[in-house]
Amino acid sequence: MVAKDTIDTNTPDLIQLRRLLARPPGILGRAHYHRTAVLVPLVAMEDGLHLLFEKRAADIPQGSEICFPGGYLDRELDNVPLDTALRETEEELGLKRDCIDVLGQLETLVSPRGIIVECFLAVVDLSTSELVLDPREVAAAFTVPVSWFQCHPPEIYHSRVELQSSYVDNEGKKHVFLPVDELGLPPRYKKRRSEWLQRVVVYRRQPDIIWGLTAAVVENLVENHLNSLAAVSEDKETS
Repeated sequence: MVAKDTIDTNTPDLIQLRRLLARPPGILGRAHYHRTAVLVPLVAMEDGLHLLFEKRAADIPQGSEICFPGGYLDRELDNVPLDTALRETEEELGLKRDCIDVLGQLETLVSPRGIIVECFLAVVDLSTSELVLDPREVAAAFTVPVSWFQCHPPEIYHSRVELQSSYVDNEGKKHVFLPVDELGLPPRYKKRRSEWLQRVVVYRRQPDIIWGLTAAVVENLVENHLNSLAAVSEDKETS
């Protein structure tokens, strides 16, 4: 065995590795996920900050559900995920980039369905720009006071997520994703397995329910950012 102090740890390859590892870690397998980005718009109103939401058009995927403006990264149009969020916001709501002040990036959401959602918090100045909704994608837009979310914690439910190495379609054809026998894996991996429960966040605010990925982003924003901001403000007032 070679003594540790005889190993040269300053070779060009190791120096380069140190530089690469000094960067914040990313998401393993990011290239294999569906990459999306959303803008989380804050609007300053007389009664405080509001969040701006969309209601999807009825005849598109997840029709009539509540969401933030955003969509899939287009490699021909977008250099980085923020480009996606801003482009989709302009397309869906008609908001020009010069009326959007991006505060920063929130935590990245990774869905069990293989979707990465990059989230960007921004202040939108509606006094200088009027919303122009794209009716093909957006049925309506509305705001909700941030204080409402701070006073109404979400309800938490779950969906069962299953793993299947193969399945038989409606025509009786078997589709094998993981050849368990061929690879010599333990037989249990051939069975349908329930591995975990997916957490589902729900804000029950009439007339529309805010739930799923959108609600998860709101919950994270309120708990990890806005509540701590309010706590800091209270400390300053009492000191």
